[in-house]
Formats: sequence, C-alpha cells, structure tokens
Amino acid sequence: MVDFLPSSWRRDWLLGFFLVVLILIAYQPAWHAGFIWDDDAYLTQNPLLTAPDGLRRIWFSLDSPSQYFPLTYTTFYIERAWWGLNPAGYHWVNLLLHAANALLVWRLLARLRVPGAWLAAAIFALHPVQVESVAWITERKNVLMGFFFLLTLLAWLKFIDKQCKRPWRFYVLALVFYALALAAKTTACTLPAALLLILWLEKKPIHWLRLAQVAPFVAMGIGMGLVTVWWEQHHQGTQGKLFDMGPMERVLVASRALWFYAGKLLWPVNLMFSYPRWTMAASDARAYGWLLATAAAGVVIWRARQWTGRSVEVAALFFATTLSPVLGFVMLFTFQYSFVADHYQYLACIGPIALAATILRKPIVGALLLLTLGGLTRQQCGMYANAETLWQTTLARNPDSWLAHNNLAIILHQQGKVDEAIINYQEALKIVPDNESVHFNLARAFLQNGSAGEAIAQYQLALQIDPADIEVQNNLAWLLATSPTAALRNGEKAVQLARQANELAGGRNPIILGTLAAALAEAGRFDEARESAQKAIELARAMGRKNWVERLSRELQRYEARLPLHQ
Repeated sequence: MVDFLPSSWRRDWLLGFFLVVLILIAYQPAWHAGFIWDDDAYLTQNPLLTAPDGLRRIWFSLDSPSQYFPLTYTTFYIERAWWGLNPAGYHWVNLLLHAANALLVWRLLARLRVPGAWLAAAIFALHPVQVESVAWITERKNVLMGFFFLLTLLAWLKFIDKQCKRPWRFYVLALVFYALALAAKTTACTLPAALLLILWLEKKPIHWLRLAQVAPFVAMGIGMGLVTVWWEQHHQGTQGKLFDMGPMERVLVASRALWFYAGKLLWPVNLMFSYPRWTMAASDARAYGWLLATAAAGVVIWRARQWTGRSVEVAALFFATTLSPVLGFVMLFTFQYSFVADHYQYLACIGPIALAATILRKPIVGALLLLTLGGLTRQQCGMYANAETLWQTTLARNPDSWLAHNNLAIILHQQGKVDEAIINYQEALKIVPDNESVHFNLARAFLQNGSAGEAIAQYQLALQIDPADIEVQNNLAWLLATSPTAALRNGEKAVQLARQANELAGGRNPIILGTLAAALAEAGRFDEARESAQKAIELARAMGRKNWVERLSRELQRYEARLPLHQ
C-alpha cells in the first residue's frame, strides 16, 4: 500500500498509525460516554449554540458562560448543528484531537532531535493524567489549544531553520496558530517562554532581533491573559474569602502544586476529578517544605547541567512555565474546589515525559510501560461514563469533596430519590456550612419532600450568606406567600423580598412579578396583586412563553375573584 514511499516514510507512517490505534483502544470506554458536570453550561444548555446570532455573540460579547474561549465555543456551535446533543460526536472530536496532538508531539521532539521521540509521544498519549482532558467534553478547550500550541512550535522551528528558503511565511503562520491557540484557551499565554527555550536548546543566539521576533507573541499572550484575569474577577466571581490569599501563600500553593503534578506523572494512582483543597498558611512552618524542596531541585538541576547538558533544564523550565498560569499566582474560579486538577498539566507534562523517554528507550521497558499506562487510562476512562458514576467515584476517592456530595445530590434529586439527595446535601454542608448554593439546593429538596418549614429555613440561611441573590429572594417570597401551612405564611415579608428581587431584576422578569402578585394577594392587597399579575402576563406574552402566560392568567383570575366590591 505504501511501497511508493521511501522506507523512512513507511516506517513513520506505520508508527503513527500504530500510535493512533493504541490511543483509540485505550480510550474505548470514552467513545460513548455521556455529559458530565459543566457540560450543561458549555454545551447542552448554552443558548449561544442555537441562537441565530450565536457566533457573533461568542466572539464579540460577554455572553459566554465561562471564560473567553471563542474558538472552543465555535467548534461546539458547529457540532451542535451537526449531531445535536449526541455526546458521542463530541467525545470523538476530543479523542481525535488528542491523537493529533500525540503525533505533533512526536514530530516536535523528532525535529528537536530528542532521543526516544516516538516513545515520549506514546507516553504523552496514554498517560492516565490525560484522561480528564480527553474524556471530559468541556475540556475541548484543552486539547484544541494544545493542537494549535504544538503547531505554533513546529512553525517556529521551521522559521528559525537556516535552511528554510522563505522563513517569514512560517513566522506569520506561527502567529496565526498562536492566535487560534489563545482563542481556544488562554493558558496558551505561556508559549513565548517555549519559543525561547527552543532557541536555547537549539543553541541559537538570543539577540535583540530574536527578542523582537518573540515580542508579538508576548504581547498577544499578555493581552489575552489580562482579559482572562478581568473575566475571572468580574464574571466568574473569583473574589471573597475563598480567593483572598496573600503573595506568600500563593507561592506556597504553587510550590506544592509543582510537586503534586510531578508525583502524579511518576506514580499515576488515585487520580480523581476533584482533589482535596489544601489549606496553606504563611504562618505554618510546615508549608515551606515544598518551597525548600523546589529550590533544592532547582539547584541540583543547575549544577548537573555540565553532565546532562541543557535537556534537563529545558524540560524542567517547560514544565514549570507551562503550568505557571494554573499554579495559584492568579486565582481561578475552580480553586474554590481544589488548587490542582489533572487537566492543568496536559501540555506541561511533555517536558518531564520527553526526559524520561530518553532513559526508557529499551524496547521491552517501553512496551511494558505503555501497556501499563494504557491499562490505567482505560480504567480511568470508566470514571467519565456519566455524571453519577463520576461523582460516586470521586466520593470513593475523596469523601470530603463537598462538590461531589452536592452534584451527586442534584442527580439523585432529579431521579426522584429526594431522601438520598437530602443526605448528600447535608453532608456537603458539614464540609462547607457557608455555601449558599448548597443551602439553596437543600431548600428545594425539602420543599419537594413536603417539608416547607425546613425549606424556608434553608432559604433564609442562603439569604444570610448572599442577601442579593435574586433566585433565593424570589423562591423564599413565593414560599412565604403560598405555603400550604398558614403558620408559615408571611405576606408582608414576602412582599418585601419580592420587591427586592424585582428591583434587582429591573422589573422585567415575569416570574418575579408573578411572585410579587402572590405576595401582595397574601398581604390582602388585591388591586396591587392584579396589577403585578397583568404586567407579568404582558412580559411573558412578549417573550413568547405561553406556559407562563397560562399560569399567570389563572393566578390573575384568583386575585380578581377576591377583589372587594365597590360600594
């Protein structure tokens, strides 16, 4: 089939084909996995993916439900039109992108003349820490960013090659690839450091001209990085006591995280979706052990360079710099759950893996290693079969994960297993008693279970934590106005809460106006109740929500029936 190709090409083609087959076999459990956790916000319940002006808003508005990942959302937009909400299509795109990235890692390391380049690419592809990036649809942003990140490095290598006849074509191409990488995920901002490391590894002088060539990449990375920091603070809510850490504490978190990631690469056991969140205090002398170990490792690597050459230094620096955006120096929304996650080191692990591959090049050793890693990856994929399996497995490995308790409770609640859901919500509150969202969820479970008094108590606790939460205000007002138990009703308090919610919503939410109407009726103010209900019906009709119009119309009839007769 490939006899017309040179022997080296035939060998590379076969090795590449074999690598892809290994990846597909290892990730077979993910072929038909379902949606998990925030796949709803990114995909299944994201209105941008079905809106007529969705693409424009993805690229040129603040409507994205997470950070600014326009290229990632664009791929979801296209796929949503192709195969709707069939998760298999999204999983296969992630898997094929990961396979492409493995081939690009092989090509990149081969161009850099790294011994054992194919083995390094295979370890990268089959290592179980990569499962989170591949089997979790939301992490499309990671594998997509990695694809363009690696293409940028390959274009840069071509640009700096003296034998290249028209190098500036590849420089422009590198800039285009880098822009696409940043549009997929902003953590690509570390790429300029990789460009400099390539120059250093290739023993090319880093003079002013080279720095000027790297400067546009730096500017692009800083620009997108600043956008992300602003977005995290003002749209993701990375503010408050959970994110209030001093500079020294952030350094301590970063030093521990570096060792955590290195440890999971070396010994990939007990991998989990949500790791325990560390408590790092600058006043705790024990916390400085990780920092001292990091400094000592740096000294050892620097002193050993005369025997090891630049490869060890480059591997360590690539690992640290590529991880730097997620080490804790900048607060991320997900840090409220844990400071570390497997998918954070998707690209960073290339450095240590390439170094290890130069040592483990004996065929029997490499084969045994890949067989072991492939088996662990296949096992880890099973964790992502569906959301319930994900959270049950997480709790088995991290029983103190309030996130897993809360999200498993939501699933149980949706399945009608309300008593089990209540137990898990309560377990979550033992860990995070001041979490407003868990109190809110528990209130809804109590309400469905017929415990209106307990539901009111949970809504009140949630409101104490966040007095400006519109949904809590609205739900509590509705309960105080319509509770089947007369002793629990409080019309005037319901009116107060509903008015606050209505003001915060700008008076344009028909559901809140309907709640206000119910509260006014309970307070005996039927004229005002009718007026509020009529306004709610008008808004619901303008929004095309027929079910709301029908419900509100029935409520309006009740209020009109209770209006006093004119004398």
